[in-house]
Amino acid sequence: MLTVESLSFTLPAGDPPVTLLDQVSFVLPPGHFMAIVGPSGCGKTTLLKIIAGLQVETAGRLLWRGEDIAGDGDLPASELGYVPQFSIAHDALTVGECVENAVKLRTTLEDAAMESMADEAIGVTGLNELRDQRVAVLSGGQRRRLGLAMEWVSHPALLLCDEVTSGLDPQSASEIVHLLHHLSRRDGRSVVNVTHSLDDLALYDSILVLNGGRVAYHGPPEALAHYFSVTDPADIYPRLSTRQPVDWHESWLKRQAFYYSQLQAAGPGTWTLPKLPASPAEGTLPASTVDPATPIPLPPGVSAPPNPRKLQSAALPGLWHQFLVLLGRRLTLFFRDRTHLLLHLALLVGFPLLVVLFATNGIGAMPENPGHSDLEIREAMTVSIRAVEGQTRLGGLISGLVMFQVVLLTLMGANNASREIAGERLIYEKERLAGLRPAAYLLSKMVFLAVLVVAQSLWMACFVDHFAKLPGPLFDRALLLLLVNGAMTAVCLAISALLRSPDQASLLSIYLVGFQLPLSGAVLALPEAVEKFIQPFIVSFWSWSGQLSTMRPTDYFVAINRAIPTPVLTDPNLPLTILGFHLAAGILFAWIGCLRHQWD
Repeated sequence: MLTVESLSFTLPAGDPPVTLLDQVSFVLPPGHFMAIVGPSGCGKTTLLKIIAGLQVETAGRLLWRGEDIAGDGDLPASELGYVPQFSIAHDALTVGECVENAVKLRTTLEDAAMESMADEAIGVTGLNELRDQRVAVLSGGQRRRLGLAMEWVSHPALLLCDEVTSGLDPQSASEIVHLLHHLSRRDGRSVVNVTHSLDDLALYDSILVLNGGRVAYHGPPEALAHYFSVTDPADIYPRLSTRQPVDWHESWLKRQAFYYSQLQAAGPGTWTLPKLPASPAEGTLPASTVDPATPIPLPPGVSAPPNPRKLQSAALPGLWHQFLVLLGRRLTLFFRDRTHLLLHLALLVGFPLLVVLFATNGIGAMPENPGHSDLEIREAMTVSIRAVEGQTRLGGLISGLVMFQVVLLTLMGANNASREIAGERLIYEKERLAGLRPAAYLLSKMVFLAVLVVAQSLWMACFVDHFAKLPGPLFDRALLLLLVNGAMTAVCLAISALLRSPDQASLLSIYLVGFQLPLSGAVLALPEAVEKFIQPFIVSFWSWSGQLSTMRPTDYFVAINRAIPTPVLTDPNLPLTILGFHLAAGILFAWIGCLRHQWD
């Protein structure tokens, strides 16, 4: 049984603060189907999110089976099902894959048992014929059914549905309500449906009407029109506007016991009135003689529903199991999205080709000053000047090729990760509510992106080295390319985790890449006072300068020094340390972003 006692929620921002819920109280017994209705902005979704643990109440208590779950004491993930209004599945996956993944992320059952559980969820929600269809082609009503199927796999004792009929045609909306009614009649499951619609009222066991964040009514649907003195339930919303929410609430407090006594005939369940402050006003309807602390008995012939606890599947799987499921799903999505896959292949092949276009025959030999013993002074000066010019051009070519690789790899890093979390944030939030471990989620992203980073960086280093034949050890240059790509990927993954919108994350990541070249010091030297503050944050500088420092033992280093405006680093370990710090910082902030709730 769920008991809500004097629940309030106030937004601190604003003057005065905005109260979205005020002294909301009701009880919800097992095996009960309840609708929460009311005008827009009355607090319906806020109430549902507080019950689900997505928001923390300002005051009041939530009791689940007699245990206080207010504050941080959320409902166990295995006992709660939450179906939001938005889609909670990847468009590229099929209906069967979505449900199977939901089973794997929530249970540790054997494969045969998992398959059976998925089949049951698909069957009970009427999705058998759509099992092999991708989510992208489903209608709105079919997507709502899929959301219900993904929640059904854990057999939740409490199923919360937020506007699941919104935007649907009347027939589809009615089908969803009938399905919810059917689910509420299985195994003593309590179902709450937040809706604007007042159709199919007869299917509900009770109706909770909110108005201005307060309870205006909670009772049997057949008494709804009588209570509000209207002939048609559709006239309730205009009727609510004729009085202040506080007046409706005080009127309800006077009549609550009477209507709760009627609810015993609305369906199975033992009713207990929540503890409420008495109202001084007198009602016009008969007052109930039931003691608020006394359970209202079941009607004759009705037995109590079974305890939903016995329906719970195995405990939530461990981190490693969830990681493997998520990684497998990510790889499936990667190879199934042909457009995105072709883009990655184009970048992998095309970017190194762009680099070698500037040195298709290699960088060439180092120009040297010839002896001048047989030359006149003027001729010797001319030859020396040409040699210096040649060295400068060669040094500029080497520096440019190295920086070009670095900038392209930072662009790849931004493309790798900028939408990785933000693009599926709501799906992640929903799965986290169902028991997904943030560490398993982030680890799956890191491993997937690491594969991309290694492939991109090593291919860039080897391909360019084969054609351009840059001086210095290939291993050292490849390591610095790997680190700059990994660092930028990690930083953009953090941006993706911290921002809610994938478009915002992509835009910020592109801006970050755009500043790499001008602030690297490879083209123009920064003022010394500015350089000290900016340089530590520019990953391209550390990879570029670090690679050039590996060429110090070669003859080409003289030419490089002639060409670049910024001195080359003397400590070969410093770039590795700084890039490693960027990589670690990106992962840390990505972890912080994954821990934050970012529901709409």
